[in-house]
Amino acid sequence: MADWLQSFPTLDEGALRALKKSIDAGYRAFSRNYGDAIESFFDPLLYVLIWFERLLLGAPWWLVMGAVAGLCYASSRGVRLTVAVAVAFFVIGYLGMWDDTMRTLAIIFVATVLAIAIGIPLGIAMSRSNHVQAFMLPILDVMQTMPIFVYLIPVVMLFGLGKIPGLIAVVIYAVPPVIRLTNLGIRLVDREVLEAADAFGAGARQKLFGVQLPLALPNIMAGVNQTIMMALSMVVIASMIGVKGLGQPVLQAVTNQYFALGLFNGAAVVGLAIVFDRITQSYGRRIQAEREARS
Repeated sequence: MADWLQSFPTLDEGALRALKKSIDAGYRAFSRNYGDAIESFFDPLLYVLIWFERLLLGAPWWLVMGAVAGLCYASSRGVRLTVAVAVAFFVIGYLGMWDDTMRTLAIIFVATVLAIAIGIPLGIAMSRSNHVQAFMLPILDVMQTMPIFVYLIPVVMLFGLGKIPGLIAVVIYAVPPVIRLTNLGIRLVDREVLEAADAFGAGARQKLFGVQLPLALPNIMAGVNQTIMMALSMVVIASMIGVKGLGQPVLQAVTNQYFALGLFNGAAVVGLAIVFDRITQSYGRRIQAEREARS
């Protein structure tokens, strides 16, 4: 009895090995039976990603830079930030990282759009039902605390190497912030505002799109900002499964101890993160200021 109390009781080694083998065999059987059907389901997404990547790679550098600078100015109305973004992209291209940056930009854009398309409806559903929120919160906790490499195991076993498993891993890792902050933003809408909308005869859909979402937009934009940051942080990890972009030179620099290569491409990832962070934050602040001015 004393020995049993001193050592933690564990499953028999043979039984534990059999359990692990049965789980692995079950997932392999699932992959063989349904992998092709699931992969074909994601084919349209792959076509969109390839098309957008080719569009960025085939477009003149000055056109891409002008489009990004124009987006920055439209969101921030700031000349200084716009010039800084243009200079950052020029330096990236001047140092020979333009093509990898465009590949990274393509997967980040598609992953962010997909995360927003999934995350905002889920956040709305959580805000409208405490039961849905109670169900979703543990799932989001697992998604945010699971080690990054763990995301790669099931998608690689199911899809192999390539763009789609990398994109799926990026979306799974990056989508929780936009879900959480959409839910939080809608729940923080003042009840008096909702009561005023009810007094004017607004229906549930009118309140959602005319009152709650506009007032929650700064929080939603903060969620989009965090989603982009997390997607960028996942790009280097996704390069391990064949996703081309800035992550592959970083991985090559780590394995071969190329300090300059890792420094330049890592700085390019940081530059993209800063650019997107400033654009989304500026847009959120502008929306907030315009709302306060109207009120």
